[in-house]
Amino acid sequence: MGVPSFINAGLPYTTRSGAEMYPEVIEAMNYAATRRARISELHDAVGKKLSEMIGCEAGMISTGASAAITLGTAACITKGDSALICQLPDTKGLSNEVIIQKQHRYSYENSVRIAGAILVEVDGEEELIKAINKKTAMMLFYYGREAKGKIKAKDFIAIGKKYNVPVFLDGATTVPPASNLINVMKLNPDLACFSGGKGLHGPYSTGLLLGRKDLITAARLNACPHDRTIGRGMKVSKEELLGMLVAVEVSLSRNYQDDIITGKEWMKRIAEQLTGFKSLKPTIFVPENADQMPMLRLEWDTAEIKLTPAELKDNLKKGEPSIEVVSFGQSDGKFQVSSWMLKEQEVDIVAKRINEELKKAKN
Repeated sequence: MGVPSFINAGLPYTTRSGAEMYPEVIEAMNYAATRRARISELHDAVGKKLSEMIGCEAGMISTGASAAITLGTAACITKGDSALICQLPDTKGLSNEVIIQKQHRYSYENSVRIAGAILVEVDGEEELIKAINKKTAMMLFYYGREAKGKIKAKDFIAIGKKYNVPVFLDGATTVPPASNLINVMKLNPDLACFSGGKGLHGPYSTGLLLGRKDLITAARLNACPHDRTIGRGMKVSKEELLGMLVAVEVSLSRNYQDDIITGKEWMKRIAEQLTGFKSLKPTIFVPENADQMPMLRLEWDTAEIKLTPAELKDNLKKGEPSIEVVSFGQSDGKFQVSSWMLKEQEVDIVAKRINEELKKAKN
């Protein structure tokens, strides 16, 4: 249909179709595609296996981490009451407030609003405690910004336990390593979500919702195949259910440190091929964020190489083969490539194309 492919030397953004599935995941999905299963029974079986592997009370597969947030919020508002489930997103007369730290406000909070919740912003522990009242349905913690919030995850969860308010921890961007699924759940949040198609290399349309058995049960009652629910359109197929389960299993068996070592070697290979530039400074690093793999940052003097990072990024995208790098929103305006989505046979191609563009721009 004329849609071009590209080399992803960046991150598994949704706009770039995410991460490739593991071969075992594809095999599991093909297996499921040729067999019948009652969806509720398959949900039960997959949830049981997830809880055993990760070490939590219960779990379910959702249509992405965003849907997990919506279903988790609906669960906390309705507590599984069928009349209230049919009422959503109309939350008039219900406990519908979700407390979030000021420093944790982010675009995915719309997934909370979809369920009819009202966000209440707090700044610090004192404001959080004062905000808790009979209208409070849930407290939301964005784990990707833990360092920026005034209240750490452990303390946030402890406050929720003390005042009997469910705490939802958004851990969508915490893998790899897959062991963070276990580590996050050891913090004992009432609910937590994770992306299925990035660091776990499962079906990109899936996610995980893990936590308390009663809340997972309530979340499923708010989802497909139940009609008249806020999540009726959030349908997970039997292929996705089995594929995501296998993705978790494979991910937990991988040695993350081996992937780090390989990623550094690939970034070094690229850097070593960029020769003939006096001002070019390559830096190989592993970001502090747990969801990212080794990266290569390139900096240069534009007096020698008359090219900005944005222009190099654009030239690689428009070239042949097309190459995508880390977006400026993730790299603070610097030119960066990542090892995360690369294949070994693409490493030298990326090095060659970068070298070509830099040499063309050399004064």
